[in-house]
Amino acid sequence: MDAILAFGLLIGLILGGMWVQFAVAGAGLFYIWLLKGFAGWKALGIVSWGSANSFTLAAIPLFVLMAEILLGSGLSTRLYNGVAPFMRRLPGGLLHTNIAGSGIFAAISGGSAPTAAAMSTVALPELSARGYNRRLVAGSLAAGGTLGILIPPSITMIIYATFTETSIARLFAAGLIPGIVLALLYMGFIAIRALINPELAPRSSDRASPGELGRALLDIVPFVLLIIIVLGSIYGGYATPTEAGAVGVVGAILITGIYRCLSLRLLTEALTRTVSMSGNILFIVFTSMIFAYATALSGIGESLVAYLEGANISRVAFLLIIMVVFAILGCFMEGLGMIAIIVPVIFPALLALGVDPIWFGVFVVILVELGQLTPPLGVILFVVASSSAEVKVEDVIMGVLPFFGIILLFMMLLIAFPQIALFLPSLTIG
Repeated sequence: MDAILAFGLLIGLILGGMWVQFAVAGAGLFYIWLLKGFAGWKALGIVSWGSANSFTLAAIPLFVLMAEILLGSGLSTRLYNGVAPFMRRLPGGLLHTNIAGSGIFAAISGGSAPTAAAMSTVALPELSARGYNRRLVAGSLAAGGTLGILIPPSITMIIYATFTETSIARLFAAGLIPGIVLALLYMGFIAIRALINPELAPRSSDRASPGELGRALLDIVPFVLLIIIVLGSIYGGYATPTEAGAVGVVGAILITGIYRCLSLRLLTEALTRTVSMSGNILFIVFTSMIFAYATALSGIGESLVAYLEGANISRVAFLLIIMVVFAILGCFMEGLGMIAIIVPVIFPALLALGVDPIWFGVFVVILVELGQLTPPLGVILFVVASSSAEVKVEDVIMGVLPFFGIILLFMMLLIAFPQIALFLPSLTIG
């Protein structure tokens, strides 16, 4: 009954319009009071320190700063233009650039919103002028943007690792192949749609010259080198994710300097946005730690394990239930909040059912991807719509529906073949 009251209060506060951070904190404090009275609040100091004193979480502002420097410099335009010559003759033309460019930027930004913003700002005016179907353009940009939290480095994975005490390096490795496969599925769908109806995405008949391809490679290479250095240092065991984030910031500054985009104003604005975004993320983590402490006091995780054992619910059935829960909560709650609230509750049950925590980390991140595309709160929908006055949120929603279905099908594939996510972590990554 205490758990029902606490979760009911949480949902009620969120539906009432309260910010997620304060709703989670309020529900967590109420939950503790129900369990232990005001005396239970005495441990909040230790809980607060435990959530803040984390070397792992220090990676978040570093990856955010790296992305903000590149985004603020306008180099996303150069990246997009560098990818375009290699894609424009494929069925679907420059729509493939939306996906490929998002995949590359995702390996830098660590988040979906920066990825979607970077690509949408460049692609929407360009493709609209070329006569591409507006909804298909918006849908591909929104779907490509979600790759930002799956292809490493991923801020969402860092949050998951914090709550489950799993290896960030192994999580990053686990997200790489699924991210690439999902991007290829997106591109396959675009190609099929374009072959069926070429008017949706007119492709160029001009073959790119060797000189044009060479100049395009020069636009891409610095970003690829930055990705190799950041991820290679983690996978090679030379740096922790936090240290790799610091290396990435230095690399981003060097790239902007090479392209003569570096300025004091750029750094100041990037730092300002980083503080704002990181503060929001870390505040969610802090308040969620209070709620996680309350659920630990209640023993709800152990009760769930006992219930599953008594009801004889299978692993697949439990995962499908989790998908439904995330789908419902994704309509009115952001992804980090869902992870912070749900994962501590269900994690003991997952271990009891033999679900690999690394695999489940990828599974949860894909669920969060779905949440970011689910109206009315899907943040990526509004990021893409706000990038052009000609595109409405309704256009983005209609355009993203097929990609939503692709994500669902891919999740079924991931359940059937878990090695898609577990192959790379099974190697020498610690």
